[in-house]
Amino acid sequence: MKLTTSNPKEDGFWAPAEFGPHKETYMIWPERADNWRNGGKPAQAAYAEVAKAIAPFEPVTMLVSSKQYQNARQMLPKDIRVMEMNNNDAWIKDYGPMYVINKQGAIRGIDWRFNAWGGLLDGLYFPWDQDDLIAEKLCEFNRIDYYRLEDFVLEGCSVHLDGEGTLYTTEEVLLSEGRNGDLSKAEIEAVLIAYFNVEKIIWLKQGYFLDETNGDIDNMLNVVRPGEIVLTWTDDPDDPQYEISKAAYEQLKNETDAKGRNLIIHKMPMPEPIYITTEESEGVDPVNGMLPRFPGDRLTASYVSYYTANGGIIYPLFNDKNDLVAQNLLEKLYPDRKVIGVFAREILLGGGNIHCIAQSMPKTC
Repeated sequence: MKLTTSNPKEDGFWAPAEFGPHKETYMIWPERADNWRNGGKPAQAAYAEVAKAIAPFEPVTMLVSSKQYQNARQMLPKDIRVMEMNNNDAWIKDYGPMYVINKQGAIRGIDWRFNAWGGLLDGLYFPWDQDDLIAEKLCEFNRIDYYRLEDFVLEGCSVHLDGEGTLYTTEEVLLSEGRNGDLSKAEIEAVLIAYFNVEKIIWLKQGYFLDETNGDIDNMLNVVRPGEIVLTWTDDPDDPQYEISKAAYEQLKNETDAKGRNLIIHKMPMPEPIYITTEESEGVDPVNGMLPRFPGDRLTASYVSYYTANGGIIYPLFNDKNDLVAQNLLEKLYPDRKVIGVFAREILLGGGNIHCIAQSMPKTC
């Protein structure tokens, strides 16, 4: 049932953290040749590896277009469910339903609006109509009630939650003109508080350097547990990310969360800068309306864009010396989860990372 006259806070629901228990994970199969090189084949192989890495920990469903169904079914193991669903591209974390739960173990969805990270002003592709329907379709498919906001744009990668009343985001993304440019910061906060039922919002000024989404939070930090986060970091003062991460660290070390805790901050080193090659650029079909991929463009490579599964951490590998550093830190932070690396360059080439392509549905009691 579609709910439009109340909100989760009024109804006693709140947003859980990603590190809580999951019922299952959803992904979307990449295919558009104007974003994914070589007809999407390399990206499909990378998505398949991410799905196979998650599957031992929780059920995985891959949503695919009708023309890609047989290909995806052949490339994925039988324990991964493949289901037809129209889409424009493959970033389900951003436009799949977000979820809220209550003390009685009920679950509801939230259907935000999606406009490809900025609409006609500075969005990354057009049209986005099928992606904007995904949240509604999945809530209907799973027979759960859901809240629908008719005119408020928000992506899942633009917020992180600790499940205990704290929300992390960036001003760069949520205050961008192409999303909710007619709303003030206070008005946006009011919506976040009502629909996530949080008590405190921690606003970073900026996201990752040159993040084409205008600075989603998930390339900057991840939430390990309440009061503890991991932050993208570089010690190179000549890297443009240096000042961004330094400013975020200085702010966060003076912040407290919704429960009054000082934050424990772990610095996650970045890989060396990664750039699009000429071969990779030429493999993408140029189409009007899609953000072009030029040789030499810097990719948004961050180890904090990992996916937290029930018993595992799926993190990106970049064939970089810091791959092992990231693994060691994640194993230290998550001693009860198995840390698995998946090469993510092909996902980066499409504009995102591992955290962007998998959306969990919470498990309730």
